[in-house]
Amino acid sequence: MSINRGFKRKGKTLLLTSLAVFTLLAGCSSGAGKSEPNASAAGDTAGSSASGQTEIAFYFSGSQNVQELWEHLKEMYEQKQDKVKVKLVYIPSGQGEQATMNRIVAAKRAGKDSVDVDLYEANGGSDMAADKKDGVFESLSEQQIPNLSLMDPVNMKDLDNKAIPYRSSSVLLAYNSEKVPAPPKTLDDLYTWIHEHPGRFAYNDPSTGGSGESFVLTTLYKSLPDDAIHNQDKSIMQQWDQGFGQLKALSKDMYQQGVYPKKNQGTLDLLSNGEVDMVPAWSDMALEQINKKLLPETTKLAQIEPAFTGGPGLLTVPSMSKHKEAAYDFINFVLSPDAQAEVVNKIYGFPGIEWSHMPSELQDKFKGVSVSYRSFNLGELESEAMKRWQREVAGQ
Repeated sequence: MSINRGFKRKGKTLLLTSLAVFTLLAGCSSGAGKSEPNASAAGDTAGSSASGQTEIAFYFSGSQNVQELWEHLKEMYEQKQDKVKVKLVYIPSGQGEQATMNRIVAAKRAGKDSVDVDLYEANGGSDMAADKKDGVFESLSEQQIPNLSLMDPVNMKDLDNKAIPYRSSSVLLAYNSEKVPAPPKTLDDLYTWIHEHPGRFAYNDPSTGGSGESFVLTTLYKSLPDDAIHNQDKSIMQQWDQGFGQLKALSKDMYQQGVYPKKNQGTLDLLSNGEVDMVPAWSDMALEQINKKLLPETTKLAQIEPAFTGGPGLLTVPSMSKHKEAAYDFINFVLSPDAQAEVVNKIYGFPGIEWSHMPSELQDKFKGVSVSYRSFNLGELESEAMKRWQREVAGQ
């Protein structure tokens, strides 16, 4: 999951329940697709049928729990109405999901007036940067999607009203409380702990997962002004030197003196089998695995100051879609309180709408428990940071 998301300017306080509360929530079943259907197949099936129904093609990527969520929401939506059907096109993470965006951009540049993608779950970094360059996404408003009124307007503004953050999660410290009775409270405390406990901390290769990327970016921007996390001017790259120096200094005290696991799950696996005592992890992944007993009962979560990054899943409507009204209707359902409750119950995500609009029973479960996170909006600078990390940190 990428963390370079344009969400809220300085910090977004969202509600996170205690682990005891989350164990009451339903877990997710497994299952994943194998590959992306070809464009012609999706294009032939999406459209208006003889019965008057409109079928939209929804392309999305992510982990298995995200696939299960969309299958569930599709079923809920189609049971509520009979005008729109949703064709789900799932591309598992790491299996060519960028091809969908490439096709949208190529169609736009070729001057085509249609594309077979009616709804697309975008990456907040590279995809939104591509939209700024080529204008491939539709501008969205409450007139088209009334339930946008249930969201914090700042979230849409930071995305130029081109994408809808329908859910979110945060990167936190996941740690073995038997080994770490008092977790670090600040980033400096964390650096000290890593040096004092060599080999007992790991973060994943940042190009393979958002939790490792969050650790890297949080370090790079630690000493920069608060608004730097929304600055996409390449001149700011000159101010990364101190952060990269810190990352290089930490390497010798990382897991196996500088081994960086692949993907977000890689570090959670190390925590699970006791090879390390603390890792940065996505809140939804960690909570789900604690609930399923895939992580030890001694696993706890904590945020630090300055906060690690968090980010939303983003829904976009390609400007060349021929079924925009149907896509808007489905998005409006996704932003309803009932559907948003499923985001919490099924994948342990934070709702995209403001908490005050959520069902009262969930508000009660989350009452008084909160966690803050920051969202970076770096555009193409994100990939530049990852390239430099590969050269100077992984390659040292």
